[in-house]
Amino acid sequence: MRNRTNQRIMEIKDNTLIVGIDVAKNEQWARFVTYRGIEVGKAVKFQNDLQGFERIVAIIEEMCNKETQYSATDVIIEMEPTGHYWKPLAIYLSNIGYKVTGVNPFHTKKAKELDDNSQTKSDFKDALTIAKLVAEGRYFVPYLPEGIYGDLRVLTNERVSVQKRSSAVKNTIIAILDEYFPEIYTVFKSPLSGKASRQILRTCPFPECILAMREEDILAEIKKVTKRTVGMKRVNVLIAAAKGSIGVDNGQIAAKNRLRRLVSELDQYEEQLEEIEQEMKEALYTTGYADQLLNIKGVGVVSIASLLGEVGDPLRFTSARQIHNYAGFNLVEDSSGKSKSGTVISKRGRSQLRALLYQMAFTLVGQNPEMKELYRYLITRKSNPLKKKQGLVVIAKKIVSVIHSILKNDDIYRQELVLGAVRQEMILAA
Repeated sequence: MRNRTNQRIMEIKDNTLIVGIDVAKNEQWARFVTYRGIEVGKAVKFQNDLQGFERIVAIIEEMCNKETQYSATDVIIEMEPTGHYWKPLAIYLSNIGYKVTGVNPFHTKKAKELDDNSQTKSDFKDALTIAKLVAEGRYFVPYLPEGIYGDLRVLTNERVSVQKRSSAVKNTIIAILDEYFPEIYTVFKSPLSGKASRQILRTCPFPECILAMREEDILAEIKKVTKRTVGMKRVNVLIAAAKGSIGVDNGQIAAKNRLRRLVSELDQYEEQLEEIEQEMKEALYTTGYADQLLNIKGVGVVSIASLLGEVGDPLRFTSARQIHNYAGFNLVEDSSGKSKSGTVISKRGRSQLRALLYQMAFTLVGQNPEMKELYRYLITRKSNPLKKKQGLVVIAKKIVSVIHSILKNDDIYRQELVLGAVRQEMILAA
């Protein structure tokens, strides 16, 4: 870390103008400092539109003019890459040749009190803090995936968004059933999974309307969506459950209509997920990595496509360790004097990528023989055995290492190379 920071500081010459921008939806602030972190010029407020972009560029060019007192020949523009408001400005500035960098929002939060010892927050103040962080070498080049990786990033985010909304709808449906017809779980183990149970939820979800229908009519409704698995026996069980129900009976008409709309909404989300996952599959094969990565036993199309959507091209990283850090899997410890804590992952990275890798690890320890063997060794070894969740984190990092190695060496998944000779000896000895 220190070496990278020193290198960035060395890249900032004495003729560099640093521009710190605090982005927002409508109005943005820009402040200017020299390579030493000394503020120059006046703070500028500009609109988040094309005219505003052109205005701030004109001001930067004017400050770089040799006839002015600043006469900078190099410009670094810094902003916090959070949310989405920064992207249009960053792309605009990059396209016309400016170096655009990013600063960690956590660093801005911690550093803004150094000047005035105040926790006051404002866009005007934050812009200067951002600029000074660049002078200290505390910046990075933000990554905006392009081409097929940009499509995968959008599809990955959309899939997660649809899944969250789908889960919210499912939880609401479950809450309604628990209130009005809790006995339905004795008839259908998972009312939201089967076609027959879904049809019951659409047409006659509560005891009162079930008991108002004939057996033949209930069966006819079920047969509209499925021809097998459910017959008159299941219908009789449903009617018996309705007769002995303890569900509430007030507001049933409105609750029934609401349930019907929720089930329809859930159907739409599931259709959207199928469409999104098909697009992800097509995009994955466009990258040229599909055949190599899908050869890993236990990984699927969606998980690999999501991984590439989060990471981009894995080969833009020189090592798997960089991807670990990018996800926030790097280990940190808290120690002082004689006190020393255990190590934990920093979680200073892409949370969605960590969640994806953790889920992939959970799947692979059940389906991939090599990962399963390594996981069992990690949690059962005599010296420093890991907890189960810790073991899954190690497997998640191992997945990244395997994928990066396969692509870097233009190879395929080889079972004998996954664990390595040293690790195999350790497992055999254990």
